Parts: sequence; structure tokens; C-alpha cells
Amino acid sequence: MPPRGPPGQTREAGGGGGGGGRGGRGGGRGGPRGGPPPRGGPARGGAVHTPTGPAALPGSHVQAVGVKRPGYGTAGRAVTVYSNFFKISLPESVIHHYDVISPDEKALPARLNMDLIHHLQTIDAVDVFTPRAVYDGRKNLFAPRELPFGPQNSQEFDVCLSDDPNRGSPGENTGGRGPKVYKIRLTKVAQINPEVLQRFIHGQQSHDNSVLTALTALNVVVRMEPTMKYPFNVRSFFTDRETKDIGSGLVLWRGYFQSVRPAIGQLLVNVDISTGTMYKSGALMDICLEFLGRPGQPTLLSPRNGLPDRERIRLQRFISGIRVKTTYAGENKTPRVVKKLSSAGAADLSFTLRDGTSRTVAQYFQATLNRPLRFPNNLCIEVGSGALIPLELCTVPPGQIMRKQVPPEKTKDVLEFATKRPEHRLASITNGLSVLQYGQSEYVRQFGMHVEDTTGPLTVTARVLQPPKLKYGQGSAQPTITPSNGAWNMIDKRFFRPASIDRWIVVVYERQQRFNPQAAQDMIDGMLRSFRDVGIRITDDKPMVTWQNGQGRIADQLRAAGTECFQRTKQRPQLIVVVLPENGNDIYTAVKHFGDITVGVATQCLKSQKCFRAKPQYYANVCLKVNVKLGGINTIPDPQSVSVLTDPRNPTIVMGADVIHPAPGSDGRPSFTALVGNVDSDTAKYIATSRVQASRVEIIEDLQDMTKHVLSMYMKYRQFAEKKTGNLAPARLIFYRDGVSEGQFKQVLDSELKSIKDACAELKINPKITIIVVAKRHHVRFFPSGSGPNEQDRSGNCLAGTVVDQVVAHPTEFDWYLQSHGGLLGTSRPAHYNVLYDENEFSADGLQSLSFALCHVYARSTRSVSIPAPVYYADIVCSRAKNHYDPQGNVDFSDSATQLDSAQAEGALEAYKRGFKPLHANMASLMYFS
Repeated sequence: MPPRGPPGQTREAGGGGGGGGRGGRGGGRGGPRGGPPPRGGPARGGAVHTPTGPAALPGSHVQAVGVKRPGYGTAGRAVTVYSNFFKISLPESVIHHYDVISPDEKALPARLNMDLIHHLQTIDAVDVFTPRAVYDGRKNLFAPRELPFGPQNSQEFDVCLSDDPNRGSPGENTGGRGPKVYKIRLTKVAQINPEVLQRFIHGQQSHDNSVLTALTALNVVVRMEPTMKYPFNVRSFFTDRETKDIGSGLVLWRGYFQSVRPAIGQLLVNVDISTGTMYKSGALMDICLEFLGRPGQPTLLSPRNGLPDRERIRLQRFISGIRVKTTYAGENKTPRVVKKLSSAGAADLSFTLRDGTSRTVAQYFQATLNRPLRFPNNLCIEVGSGALIPLELCTVPPGQIMRKQVPPEKTKDVLEFATKRPEHRLASITNGLSVLQYGQSEYVRQFGMHVEDTTGPLTVTARVLQPPKLKYGQGSAQPTITPSNGAWNMIDKRFFRPASIDRWIVVVYERQQRFNPQAAQDMIDGMLRSFRDVGIRITDDKPMVTWQNGQGRIADQLRAAGTECFQRTKQRPQLIVVVLPENGNDIYTAVKHFGDITVGVATQCLKSQKCFRAKPQYYANVCLKVNVKLGGINTIPDPQSVSVLTDPRNPTIVMGADVIHPAPGSDGRPSFTALVGNVDSDTAKYIATSRVQASRVEIIEDLQDMTKHVLSMYMKYRQFAEKKTGNLAPARLIFYRDGVSEGQFKQVLDSELKSIKDACAELKINPKITIIVVAKRHHVRFFPSGSGPNEQDRSGNCLAGTVVDQVVAHPTEFDWYLQSHGGLLGTSRPAHYNVLYDENEFSADGLQSLSFALCHVYARSTRSVSIPAPVYYADIVCSRAKNHYDPQGNVDFSDSATQLDSAQAEGALEAYKRGFKPLHANMASLMYFS
């Protein structure tokens, strides 16, 4: 899961958004969008009567965060699709908003807050809270009637949850403290009139804080019932109706996501299925053993019996934060949170009692339990209070979400559980309504809302766009082709501009017994055949082959192989083909560092298992990558079919930008940024630049410098490679930005647009700029309504090119959903496009077809991809940022990097910036990242 900001830490930034991370999963339209103070007051003349459907465009007085919708698209063939939205009515009366403060408390966990408010409403002050209010677990409480707090509109309550005053274990104060009392103050802050939402969905009201708070309130209302019953994270909750044990102490639960979103002329609730990774319930010791891959061997959890410290730290990272119950002092004890693992076993840890005597943890528990511990040498957990408790006395209660990164070897299991064919997913969502039980929720009813869940999912009119024609090179059997449902093939086609190879070498890191000289020769023959098929000119059909040991220094081995090639042939290799063993990730990183950063030579890694008796299709796919790494161009969109992009009077540069953040729990690691842009007139050849910046900062800090670099390269290429005369500068700059949640649109506009304009000013050029945010992390899905080939593809998904900009789109902003790729597995996810800025004044059809065309120039496949190629490339460049660090250096990218405080983190950032080596000059103009 991506990192997330906690919901609604300030009142304005209420629950719908989920900032942070890569746009916080599916940051609902109700996201904290900051935004200026209220603009565009109420519509004149009382009630609002506005057309809905295609005719409904926002009022002229309404201001949007991005660009206001200029119109709707009309291109393409109309089809009807189902969506995972259900209609929801607006509340009937005013909602009262209260601020929740626990004065003497630091921030408590959301679950504890929920329990406190529940206790307050159902036990301590039932008469005050009739009918009951809803609460978001943080700062916001919304009530369907005004609470009787008198003229001050504020009241303080004392709430106590504990029923068990008997507590005690070593290291804790056992002085007979009574149960903890929490003070909670509720203060009225506002009244929310649902009328603002009514005006907003009809395009008669600007997006401001009143709209935001109203949406937050409705989201809290629909989530309240399931949140009280089930484990939850920000917008999903999970039930054990459908589970899968994936080993390593983890179990997957099926979950349901829900979010109330404003749409054109109506309010909708978006419902989807999601997956929760849970800690397995049961004895903590069993879970630890399972995580270490040693089930049923309890004595191994002891340093005395040879548990390596490295494994102990790995286990500590896994179980820190988990709530455990202890089995020795009555059953109904409050669960304790594991802080860390002891470094020694219970028999080797001693502490001092009040009377000054000292005893070991094992002795203390022998006295408490009236029996010795079964495994006195095993580790103990340390809980928040500092108390030490032996592992064997702890159990893990069910339903605890693991909020860390899933171990990489488990990703496949998670995907298998999460992947569902479209018809099964839609059925699962519809069945999920019985878990959501909107009709039965007393909260939904008390607020006078109603979800139309019996009428089934909402149907939407979509359009299937024509794909662009693609041009291949001379000597192809058919020089232009039209993709069919997002796919085409390379049979009898030559690359648009094939590269040529004079010298290449092969380095094998698999053992010679497993990948013998015959296997190497078969691979070379396969590659040569494919090179010739696609038109790559190759003069060296007997490349030098060496076998190397992956434990050695990779850079030295590759350099030696290159030198030997030079001594034999008086030429340095232009391409190094590297054959990797299974789990050769470290070798891969070292190879890429050597090729892309150190010496500037193209490298192509292959897995030995894949090369062994590989089919021609495999080598054809390898050629797609090799050709562009050597400066070739695979295919271009046919200029006639995408005139918007290739109009010679308006030369266009298309950029893609992305930021990638460290996984949850790895503090001190930086974020990486990337900017990619085309240099050619056909928007098919791209270059990239990347940087390091402060951890989890979403706005790209060095964008001005990066944009300047890409623009200069574009102008150089036009001048020297395309021999253009006259104006070399682009007339249009289209900037696609990935991974920004809706709460950060304003920041992107304020900061990144300025950086782009400043870069243009530095170069004394003045292109017209368009900024489009592309989001993949959302929960909107479309499902075909018919089963014929004109309705769905072989995977059961909507056809490639399906675009939706009506019904479920935003009431005022210029946005649309485009499913640009053919389905393979599971349910395809459309990309969500939001236009934030547009000096080019594109029409809806213009931008939709341009975005769709750009999904076809991704060099690594003969399929259209799910987001425009430049954004996809930016994504790849970000994820390859670690290749810029010397693998022999001291920058740590392993999973065991520890937590840092802010001063250390700042020092670490400097170290990461220093260690980040720039791309080799040879690579700056090539698609090294393909």
C-alpha cells in the first residue's frame, strides 16, 4: 500500500482525500483540495434547475481548481457500460459539525478513539447522543441534530473503557492504579447545509471548504456502521468472509472500499473490493516461527540456540506494532502493542525489584504462573510501557491489518487473491452491498440518506475511440497498421528506424553446467535471427562469450570483458548482453550501474530460464528494448491519424513526470523524481532525467532544472538530428503528471507550473502549456454490459479506447476516464485524467484522442498501455533510481535500514544526494530505461 496521510488532521482536509503517498489510494473527489476561500456564491433566485447529462456544463460564475469542463467528447462509437457506482440521496436536513479534542492526550490510534466515542454515545451519555452522531476516528464528529451543550456549544466528558484494574508484569508500575480515564471535549464548529452539495453537483457552486466538509461528513456517515464492526483503514474495511493464508504469518482478507463522490447532477457512492493483509491470529510464537520459515521449531527463537541477530532484527521489523494479548492474568486484558524484541532470552534478562533484589524475567514469570516457562531461553517482547513478556505467553487477536510492505516473495499470492475477472468483480461488489448494509445502517437513516442499492450498479454511456495508425519502417510487409483492441504484432515488420550493432559481447552469470556453451550459442542464434527480422543491422555474428561468478565484483568483470573484446577486435562493445541466474536482482543493479552510469554502454539483461529454448517471440520482445537503447525508433504514430501531435506548424513536446516515495516504515529514505520528454517530431523517442529529494515530498523540487534540460535536448535534436531550420522551440508543451492526489492539485498548479514557466523563460522560449494529471490509484471500474466482440475483449473487459466523461465524471472540472489498454488478467483499471491548466484550449475530443495515441508509443511492447508512454517511462525511471548508486558504496537500500529521527533523516538525505551519480553522457540522449 502507498503511504498515506492520516485523514482529516485539519478540519478542512477531511476524510475524502488521503493525501500523502502516490496520491493516497484512490483519493476520492472529496479529497482535501485545499483551495482558496469560497468563491462563486449561491445561484441567484433560490432553487436551482439545471440540465443534467451531456448538456450540463458548469455555470460561468463557478471557479474550479483546474480547468472548467469546456464540453463533452463526441468521437468514437457509443457503448453502454456498467460502473461500480450507486446513487445516494442528499441528506434532508442540516448537519452539525463538532470538533473532538482529548486535551491531555497525544494522538491516540483511530480504533481507540472510535471505541471511546462509541462508549460515550452508548453507555456514558445516551440521552445527549440520541440519535447517535458519526465520528471519523480523528477530529470530526457530525450529528444529525444539535447536541444539547447550552450557550457555550461545548462540553467535556470523562470516558473510561477499562473493566480490569488488576494488571502487572515486570517493568510496569504495579501500584494498584485504577483504570485510565480519558477526557474528551466536543465543541461545535459549524453547520453544514446540504444545499451547497446540491448546487455543487449541478455545476452552480465552486469547490470550496463548505463542499469539502459536506462530502467528508457524508463519507463518515456511510462508513460509520462497518467501521464499528470490522477492521478498517482509511476507506476500506475487511471481513473474514473470504480469506487466504499466504504463509509467513500473514493471511489475506477480502475488503470493501466505499467513497461518496460528487458527479454530474447527482451524488454517487463508489464501491469496490479491496484486499487487506492481516497478521495471522493465534500464538505469537507460531507466527514468529512461520515468518522465519521454521514452523514447529520453537527452540530456534533463542539467541543461545543460534538465532542470528540479523534474523532477530528482521523478525522485530515484522512484529513491531502488532497488538497482543497475554495468556496469564485473566482473559479480558487490554491488548498491548509490541515495541521491539529483547536481545536475549527470558533466562538471560534480569531486572531490579522495588526491594533492591534482582531476578530474571524467567524467574519472575515462574513465580507469577506457579510453573516454569516452557522455553526460558526464547526471546521476550517489549511493550510500550517497557514491560518484558515472554513470547510463549502472547497471543495475537484476529483482524489486525499489517501496515508494512508485503514481502516481495508474497506479492504473487496477493495478486492472485486480488485479481478477479470483470463479471466476478462486479458480482462481488454487488454482494458486498449486503455487508455494507446501507439500508440497515441506523446512521445512514438518521441523516435522512438513502442508497439505491437494489437497482444495481449505475449504467453509463461510454465511447470507444479509434486507435491511431502506426508506421513501421521500409521493408515491412505492411508499413502502417491499425491496432486491434490494443494489440498488434511485429510479424514481417521492420523497425521505423533500426539501430546497427558492430560489436557486442555476452556475459553469463549462470553456472556453466546449467547454461552450457550450446545454450549460449542457441541464445545468440535466436537473437541474431530476431535482429535480422526487425531490420537491426549487425556485422558481428560471433560475439565473445564469458562465464562469470555473480559473487565477484560485477563492474570489474564487465570492464575486463570489454577490454578483452577491444584487444581482440580493436572495437569496444556497443551492447553487453547479460544472462542472469534466478534471484539475480543484485547482479542486475550492478550491471545497470556499470552500463548506464559508469561507462555509458547499452546493457540488456536476460533471465537464463527464459533464454533456455526460448521461442522467437521472446527474442522479438528483447529487440524492442535493444533497438531503442541503441538510439533506434521502433514505431511512430502515423502523422495523419494524430495531427494534434504531429502538426509541423505547432511542434509539440510531451513530458511525463513522476515521484516515487519509499515504502511505509523505511524512514530516512529519500523520494525520487523523474521527468521524461520526447525529442523527435513523432513523439516516439524520449529522454529522461531524474533526481533525489526529501522523503515523501510530492512536489518535484528540481523541476525547473529538469525541464530546462529536456527542452534543450529537444531543441538540439531538432537542429542536429532532424536538421530543422527556423524556430527550434516547441509551440506546445503538454505535461502529464502522475501520482498526485486530488488534494495536491493546487500545489502542482502553484509550484510546478511556475517551475515549467521559469525554465521556458530561461531558454527564452514561450510554448503554450497544458498540464494533465493522470491517476491510476482510484477505485472506479467499468464493466461491459454485453458479451459480443463489440462490447468486450477476450478477458471480459471493456475494449481498449473506452472513454467516459459523463455521468460519473466531476460536476465542474475537465476530467475523463480512459481505458486505453486491452485486458489480460482481472479487471482493467481506467486511467483518470484531470486537466489542471490549458493554454492550448484543447477540446475534450482533442485531448482524449491525443492521450489515447500516446498510449501506443510505448517501445517495450506491441500493445497499447494503460497510461501515456511518457508517464509510463517516468514511472520506470523513478523505480530505477537506485541504479544510480554504486552497488559497492555505503548507501543502504536493503529492507533492514532502521528508523531515523528528523536530524538523522536530514543527514541521510544529504548522503543520498551525494551518492546519487549522474547518468553517463552517452546515455543522456538514449532510451536507456526501456
